[in-house]
Amino acid sequence: MVKKILLALMFVSCFAFAKQITIDVVTHGTDTDPFWNVVKNGINNAKKDMGVKVVYRNPSTGSLTQMARLIHSAVARRPDGLVVSVPDADALGPEIKRAIALGIPVITINAGEKFSKKVGALMHVGQSEYHAGYLAGLRAKKAGVKNFMCVNHEITNSAVEARCRGFAKALGVKNNMLDVGKDPTNITQKVEPRLKGLDAVLVVGEIAAGPTARAIAKAGLKKHIYFVTFDLSKKILSLIKKGVIDFAIDQQPYLQGYMPIVVLTQYIKYGVLPSGNINSGPGFITKANVNLVEKYAGKYR
Repeated sequence: MVKKILLALMFVSCFAFAKQITIDVVTHGTDTDPFWNVVKNGINNAKKDMGVKVVYRNPSTGSLTQMARLIHSAVARRPDGLVVSVPDADALGPEIKRAIALGIPVITINAGEKFSKKVGALMHVGQSEYHAGYLAGLRAKKAGVKNFMCVNHEITNSAVEARCRGFAKALGVKNNMLDVGKDPTNITQKVEPRLKGLDAVLVVGEIAAGPTARAIAKAGLKKHIYFVTFDLSKKILSLIKKGVIDFAIDQQPYLQGYMPIVVLTQYIKYGVLPSGNINSGPGFITKANVNLVEKYAGKYR
């Protein structure tokens, strides 16, 4: 009898160990934002490397209400782990807290570093957005910038707003932020008339970088506008090489997709966990090092 019980326990143990790990990922990335394609490349590679199942979902238009519903649905399925970005803690917090209360290990990525610590998520993978903006502002100040405009295409995201605040703090000026939306034509039309008298523009993401460059060209300004953008793309790197953009801030979205899948898999299997957050950025891409990253832009960088 005892032998049968031991055999049964061994069978159950082996079955449990063989059970495929499932990790759900929910981000606020819209279907039209190329930044998140790089994140997904990281997720897909980590899924293959770790041999786990990953379910990725996002609100197609960036709706936080829809995103909260997606997190709710993910939690209802009781995945082994949950990865989530947190652009708005008030809108998304209750669902993430519910996951943690149910014992689902959570890692936050991209946006939500402060919220992550407060609610007991395992860790955050990303960059300190305020600090990244502050460091960018120090570089601009050293170049002689005295005033700027922050071009914000994602006004409901507190993380990108923090980029603008950090930049303003470093310059010692008031945060001058322009809500431009995500339509390229509208961005150009909104930015162009506001460029007169400015020393610099800070663009918070790739979506607005090209349209802002077009606005600067159309404005026919007689002086160089110091141009800083977050994130990378082939277009942005091309503009850096041409001297239109002075530098870009790289937060390595590939790592934001790859590392949480690796960490959660090891945590679920063995209970091991890094002792702190993983800082994927900021890094600064200029004319001096643009050739090092150009090959992988839009895929791994």
